[in-house]
Amino acid sequence: MALNVFDNDEYRPPVWKSYLYQLQQEAPHPRRVTCTCEVDNRKKYYGREYHGMISREEADQLLSVAEGSYLIRESQRQPGTYTLALRFGNQTRNFRLYYDGKHFVGEKRFESIHDLVTDGLITLYIETKAAEYIAKMTINPIYEHVGYTTLNREPALKKHVPVLSKDVPDGKEPPGEEGNLEQRLTSLVRRATLKENDRTPKYEKVHNFKVHTFRGPHWCEYCANFMWGLIAQGVKCADCGLNVHKQCSKMVPNDCKPDLKHVKKVYSCDLTTLVKAHNTKRPMVVDMCIREIESRGLKSEGLYRISGFSDLIEDVKLAFDRDGEKADISVNVYEDINIITGALKLYFRDLPIPVITYDAYPRFIEAAKLTDPDERLEALHEALKLLPPAHCETLRYLMAHLKRVTQNEKDNLMNAENLGIVFGPTLMRAPDLDAMTALNDIRYQRQVVESLIKNEDILF
Repeated sequence: MALNVFDNDEYRPPVWKSYLYQLQQEAPHPRRVTCTCEVDNRKKYYGREYHGMISREEADQLLSVAEGSYLIRESQRQPGTYTLALRFGNQTRNFRLYYDGKHFVGEKRFESIHDLVTDGLITLYIETKAAEYIAKMTINPIYEHVGYTTLNREPALKKHVPVLSKDVPDGKEPPGEEGNLEQRLTSLVRRATLKENDRTPKYEKVHNFKVHTFRGPHWCEYCANFMWGLIAQGVKCADCGLNVHKQCSKMVPNDCKPDLKHVKKVYSCDLTTLVKAHNTKRPMVVDMCIREIESRGLKSEGLYRISGFSDLIEDVKLAFDRDGEKADISVNVYEDINIITGALKLYFRDLPIPVITYDAYPRFIEAAKLTDPDERLEALHEALKLLPPAHCETLRYLMAHLKRVTQNEKDNLMNAENLGIVFGPTLMRAPDLDAMTALNDIRYQRQVVESLIKNEDILF
């Protein structure tokens, strides 16, 4: 199955493969084998499927009635532990059963034994019948045809709905589907219709995949195959909404394009995620605060050193989280410029990954320790190359601003050294270092920022 982007730039929706869906429909249904007598010491979270301490042989005989039959027994070898005995493939399979508020035999946790068995039978059936098919799912994915590679083609938006194909291995044709299986436009289709803003850099971003339970039938947006199981059928990107199999997530390129409906806040949001979601070069907080500061605060004494009222700084944060670029930070609302500088510093402190990232941190510290000015500049230049593009652009813009702050030192009394003291620990944080090492790094953090400000025109 291949999906092409045609010469006339007409977007064609993906054709979802239904083979695994058909297998899930064919999977054995759970059949509870109930105990006809009262059993002592039955746990309150087990029902009539609990048979007490019976042997494997007794369980096997009870379950021989039909595929999908199951019961729970207490282990004779290890009293106090429990086993789920399940009939599948004309043999009894035994799984150690656990309970911590939910039932589980592996990673997935279930509200009921019935759901656990249902999911287990689906998984066993599909992985038995389609092992080779599953192993080859990631070959020739649809993602490379309808993912970000099509964005540069600026395809026209067409109101297509994805349809199911009957792709099956070895030419087998599964029976027709029942019910309405037309899927709503997925995030994959939505992304394929977006247009890149020519003025916005194409920043690479890793997808933020989280295990997800999908309600109703869902298909993988990487390989186009059905996502089987009752719960936790795959993973979903928390930033852009991409839905894929767990194994397919390892193959997806680092091309996440966050959707604003998934990005709920501005502060404490990953920097690259924020700029991609808003389709900007830099976080709007940085642009808006710096514009406001430069319009009315460059000559303010102690700029960035003097703190604003913390409650009002928190108000600015909430305004950005609530209103985004529509937040009002004008002099009419916040007369004290130190509130705006405080809000900007707070934004940088709240970043989950600092502007100078944890990965790049050691290289910047090493550069600061060099005594020769030319060697230090060269080392800083190399260290800057390690920053993600959105981080580097934000740092460049901030350093250019701080350079203009120092050009007003006569009025604001803030030189590069003073600003380095303020912004060193704000822009870079030691990655999991012991307290003494982190303390010793503070002076080098200051020197890094001081050097970046003084040499802004050379380094960026």
